[in-house]
Amino acid sequence: MTSGLRAHAGTIHKAAAQPSRPLPAPASDDRQPPAMESAACPARAATSVDLRWLLSVAAGGLFALLLLLATSPFPLPSSSRLFLSQASRPTSSSPRPLPPLFVESTLSRPTPPAASLPPRFAYLISGSAGDAGMMRRCLLALYHPRNRYILHLDAEAPDADRAGLAAFVAAHPVLSAAGNVRVIEKANLVTYRGPTMVTTTLHAAAAFLWGEGRGRGADWDWFINLSASDYPLVTQDDLMHVFSKLPRDLNFIDHTSNISWKAFARAMPVIIDPALYMKTKGDLFWVPEKRSLPTAFKLFTGTDTLRSLFTRDRYYLTEESPEAVKFQREHAAGSAWMVLSRPFVEYLIWGWDNLPRTVLMYYANFISSPEGYFHTVACNAEAFRNTTVNSDLHFISWDNPPMQHPHHLTLADWDRMLASGAPFARKFPRDDPVLDRIDADVLGRRPGDATVVAPGGWCAAGGGEGGGSDPCAAVGDAALLRPGPGAERLQRLVTSLLSEENFRPRQCVVEEDN
Repeated sequence: MTSGLRAHAGTIHKAAAQPSRPLPAPASDDRQPPAMESAACPARAATSVDLRWLLSVAAGGLFALLLLLATSPFPLPSSSRLFLSQASRPTSSSPRPLPPLFVESTLSRPTPPAASLPPRFAYLISGSAGDAGMMRRCLLALYHPRNRYILHLDAEAPDADRAGLAAFVAAHPVLSAAGNVRVIEKANLVTYRGPTMVTTTLHAAAAFLWGEGRGRGADWDWFINLSASDYPLVTQDDLMHVFSKLPRDLNFIDHTSNISWKAFARAMPVIIDPALYMKTKGDLFWVPEKRSLPTAFKLFTGTDTLRSLFTRDRYYLTEESPEAVKFQREHAAGSAWMVLSRPFVEYLIWGWDNLPRTVLMYYANFISSPEGYFHTVACNAEAFRNTTVNSDLHFISWDNPPMQHPHHLTLADWDRMLASGAPFARKFPRDDPVLDRIDADVLGRRPGDATVVAPGGWCAAGGGEGGGSDPCAAVGDAALLRPGPGAERLQRLVTSLLSEENFRPRQCVVEEDN
């Protein structure tokens, strides 16, 4: 009996293991054996359970994947990239572009396109002890709501001067409403002719690029560094009108590679600026040993005022004589004033190659480094050497023989100043009558009023007629320009600088005697 049951169970097992083979239909009056029912029912239940389990797992996995994609912080590719049609798939004739191999090409910024709106200028106005009043006057003469301004009184000026300057800006209705004037609170200690003048300029440039944070500085096109003893010879409408016609990658910087006597008196000596590490101001330290001229880059500097005057007036000195060394140490001979494009300023600060930092380290021990650092970087950088215009756009009058500082400008220099066409001039004595005449005849600013800004097309012209109210107490259309005679003078100068005779032939020329 036991063997018969085993045989019967084996028959049932074969039938359950081959479900695709049809079973004969039982007779209507026959019943299936109890053993067949007990074996077939668990098989059907197991199949049903397996399918439900698989479907549940698949649905759960799909839901988790969709949830993960929906909450991912990375942007998803578009459907056109996820699902390429046969026509859009890359072929051998149109290979997929490869990412750039070099970091410089990734970080460098392309030349800015021409814009329809007037350009914006970012002004650094620097001063020292006793310059707060002149700095306020210079700011009001240069003011325009489209521009940006940074005021820096160095650490030699008392904190009260900086606080007073900041309070003046905060209380002025136009300056405070526009919010485009900043006062450096943590002042830098600056040594005249030392590298700390360069670091202060770079500090302001970085602040303009950084803006109010997050590395998104306000829009501006050119950076201009001035001192509190500078003053404009054109209105901002004049300047914007002329510069709106120019490529916005031009850099106005007076330069030459013929450093002449500066090789011995400036480049070869090694100096140390105590303002880099001291809290109190001191004179430069001179190291007795001399160094050789660099070979990794070519030195450029401001135009050699001494050489031109010595040649013109037959005033010669032997370069290495003690008299010459003393004279050249104590007298200026180049320009540290510039109008730099935003792409070049970005290169100086961000430096996608190492040239700006390398040259900066070299000029940290260079006498009168502000007269050479920017010039050398611009003319050694392949991307910018063809953007230089050989002029600092300043009218500067030197004594003969030239002294440490330029000649102070007065009313006697009026005709020469205007005839130069330059938009800026220096140096002016504090509150000299010539400044009142510039206010009245050039800028249209009421002389003697220490709070009124120079007018322009942006003024809302609010207030009564002839009632003495300030027409520029409110900002109207900041893009509206009303250029005057100053624009015509400046246009003649710029046209001459960009002429076929003056532009390319004077652009970062490497002279053999350097």
